[in-house]
Amino acid sequence: MSWQILIMFAVGGVLTLIGAGLLLALTRPAGPAKVYVYRMVGIMAVSGGIVLAMSAAAMWDWSAVS
Repeated sequence: MSWQILIMFAVGGVLTLIGAGLLLALTRPAGPAKVYVYRMVGIMAVSGGIVLAMSAAAMWDWSAVS
């Protein structure tokens, strides 16, 4: 596994954790603007992390075949 793939997995994990933290922060009462921003950024970070991890897994698989 190359460094590029490890970095992609690490960044994907960090994005997913940050997004999950933002979504979990919505359990506390907050104003409508904060709820909107936390929801949008949280969902985008979680989905970005998942897509980045899937891309890293695909790169890992493709590099193992060669």
